[in-house]
Amino acid sequence: MIRKTIFAVALSALLFIQCNTNTDFVIAKDQVGKLLKSNTIDDIETVFASDSIVRDTVNTRIGAAVKKINIYEKGGKHLLTLTPNMDSIQKFEIIRIYDPRYVTEKGVGLNSTFKDIKDKHSIKKIITALNNVVVFLKDSDAYFTIAKTELPSNLQYGNNTNIEAVQIPDKAKIKYMMVGWE
Repeated sequence: MIRKTIFAVALSALLFIQCNTNTDFVIAKDQVGKLLKSNTIDDIETVFASDSIVRDTVNTRIGAAVKKINIYEKGGKHLLTLTPNMDSIQKFEIIRIYDPRYVTEKGVGLNSTFKDIKDKHSIKKIITALNNVVVFLKDSDAYFTIAKTELPSNLQYGNNTNIEAVQIPDKAKIKYMMVGWE
């Protein structure tokens, strides 16, 4: 009886670990899921071969620079928007995350709160904008935007206010999640 119970617990743990090790949605150093910082715009068809790739149609001339590339899962779910740099060999500079399955190695994603960010990552700096605050991390290329409407009313108006981490409520929701590669 005890052996059956131990076996069942071990099997359940193994299945749980296998189900939660999908690296297709992990944001790590120089990586967003299947996309690597070293990938160029020409690699996109290979990297996202099983997904739908929609290029910005504003620039349709041959040789014109692509402004944005949207990646959709087969079936229509928006995963990412990729913004290439303007270098002669175009790599990706900014990645906007749309799918909440994408999380940092420490488990922070679109469905997380500010408390999750500060508990699991070191905050590098917070920049105050007109309607948002942007939280940059020391240990990741990911950064998060939180709407000022998530803040106490005395911090919601004006862009000259320097907002610090202690002023952002733990329950503040993430509005945008981005990854920046320079």
